[in-house]
Amino acid sequence: MTDEEKFGQLQQLTWNPDTGPGEGQNEKAREAAAEGKLGSVLNITGAKECNDLQRYAVEESRLGIPLVFGLDVIHGFLTTFPVPLAQGASFDPDVVTADAEVSAREAASWGVHWTFAPMADVSREPRWGRIAEGSGEDPYLTAQLTAAKVRGYQGEDYSEEGRIAACAKHFVGYGFPEGGRDYNTVDISERRLRDIALPPFKAAVDAGVATLMASFNTVNGVPAHANRHTLTGVLHEEFGFDGFVVGDYNGVQELIPHGVAADGADAAALALGAGVDMEMVSTTYADNGKELLESGRIDRQRLDDAVTRVLRIKARLGLFENPYTDEDGEIAEPTRSARKQAREAAARCAVLLKNDEHTLPFARDTASVAVVGPLGDDTQELHGTWAGPGARKFPAVSVVEGLKKALPDAKVTFARGCDVTGDDTGGFKEAEAAVRAADAAVVVVGEKASHSGEAAARSDITLPGVQEELIRRVAEAGKPLAVVVLAGRPLVLSGIVEHAPAVLAGWHPGIEGGNAVADVLVGEVNPGGKLPATFPRAVGQLAEYYAHENTGRPYDPDNKYTSKYLDLPHGPLFPFGHGLSYTDFAYSHLVLSEKSVSAQAVRDGGASVKVTVKVKNTGRRAGDEVVQLYIHDKVASIAQPVRRLRGFERVTLEAGESRTVSFELGAGDLGFHTNNPEGELLVEPGEFGIYAGGSSEAGLHTTLTLT
Repeated sequence: MTDEEKFGQLQQLTWNPDTGPGEGQNEKAREAAAEGKLGSVLNITGAKECNDLQRYAVEESRLGIPLVFGLDVIHGFLTTFPVPLAQGASFDPDVVTADAEVSAREAASWGVHWTFAPMADVSREPRWGRIAEGSGEDPYLTAQLTAAKVRGYQGEDYSEEGRIAACAKHFVGYGFPEGGRDYNTVDISERRLRDIALPPFKAAVDAGVATLMASFNTVNGVPAHANRHTLTGVLHEEFGFDGFVVGDYNGVQELIPHGVAADGADAAALALGAGVDMEMVSTTYADNGKELLESGRIDRQRLDDAVTRVLRIKARLGLFENPYTDEDGEIAEPTRSARKQAREAAARCAVLLKNDEHTLPFARDTASVAVVGPLGDDTQELHGTWAGPGARKFPAVSVVEGLKKALPDAKVTFARGCDVTGDDTGGFKEAEAAVRAADAAVVVVGEKASHSGEAAARSDITLPGVQEELIRRVAEAGKPLAVVVLAGRPLVLSGIVEHAPAVLAGWHPGIEGGNAVADVLVGEVNPGGKLPATFPRAVGQLAEYYAHENTGRPYDPDNKYTSKYLDLPHGPLFPFGHGLSYTDFAYSHLVLSEKSVSAQAVRDGGASVKVTVKVKNTGRRAGDEVVQLYIHDKVASIAQPVRRLRGFERVTLEAGESRTVSFELGAGDLGFHTNNPEGELLVEPGEFGIYAGGSSEAGLHTTLTLT
């Protein structure tokens, strides 16, 4: 290969972009492909359109190296599944895998080879809009679901029909931006980087992820696109990753406004030297590569390494043997099976936050139901942020429609009451009248799809507009009332929980969202989802998350000089792992295989501890419970979180049924990282609290001693 052809393989251009700034690069892409100076194109879809562009590379360029086509397939392509944060609430890897498998099959039929997903960022910042794209605030949960999604997209061999290559993003620390503002500064210690931000990426690498994407943020002053410590030292040398790293949209060029590069040549030298193999949209590699190579600012071995990594993934995709997509095989619409999977997923993701006096489920013989609220008849916002092309073609099922199907003999009416945003209360009277005339009411409120996702930070994460006031007004009717919250992030719901006897977090549930919500409201599905992120009482409480450190002055209601707010009750509104059911569960018999074990033996990998706990459905109907295991290292050389999730399993139990669930604790569970940049894991002697139950506030506990 010539040097120009090598740098060409490291170039990705965009096709009719709708995900970022700038003009289309279509003609430039055709010319570069024909000259063998292009490696990839993003945002191109359609089997014929992809094939037409592919022919330039395969049939006109000197070497005939095929292009790889990438797209943000985040939670569905034609069939929209719940947003990833909602999938985190399922605590069920099968839900995540189902989304990825359906998405891959549909996207691949449209010529897509590669998705920029899953997002492996852990985030404890609900103001950050991109929290919607991840699995929440916990590294263990995020790691499990990230690996499951990689397997769902790629299968055993991502060259097989109906599979696509995955891309774990954003590497690394993107979920901790100051102020919750997208693209903002991240200042994170090495130990938090390794114990919180990195584990999901390690899980993705272990699952065989094809590619990773660099993040927009700085990491302790060094932009991620120029961070050799993370991109090379951690990712390649420690994790053994052999795929390639793609930059984010214009991310290499943005090293200039970051203030670490003076110009495009500087940016190219820094990014390629650090470990960014493919440049997305900006063209600093192609524009400056030859000169940088000749001057010695780019190492030839590093250039060849980057090209090899890109070609390796193309080979694993089978593009050299099969560069074209069967145009007759393009899937035209969501199949019945795909819709069924999306509906089941959305119901498994729903979290029952509150249910006073058994307001839910509504009785099947309910004669009339009033649906009010701006999202009650919505068929678009339910798709959520970063929905695929299917969201523009196929309306989502509304909650009104879902309830009409679920209660065919009931009179189901609708009154909007207000819009999602704005201060117009002119529709309140109609909504109040509708509720007074009905036997039960459902208020469907929340965010628009555009209120979360990329570039969608919110400083105030209460319900937008006058939706809270609408809830208060209709609640005065005194009818059985459930509030359904459809959103892409944890919201501050303090203003409504005191007025609403029942509250259901339905998230942005996807194409079958209305049916799934109705399934839960009428009891066809017993909700079993749990919160993957803490719901705070107030915005001023942020950051509020369960795995906090104790401080030297932990909360004491009787002592002013402890860690608390003067004007706010202590703790979250709803904690991580919280979620109610239409039945009840009891925990007992928390047993360790050994009460004492050698720390050295655990550290060396030769010893582990088995933990078992018994869970019983003590209610009158079948239901799901997510059994959660937490640990606390009571005394350590570095202060540890009060609790860390180290195991979970979602189980279905019939009324009266019991089951014993087991977990295994090893070095990765009982150890922690220091601030050593080389990556030092300590497993220290001492006592560990072991907790099991249905949320991060689980009370059943025992003690493990490492000697």
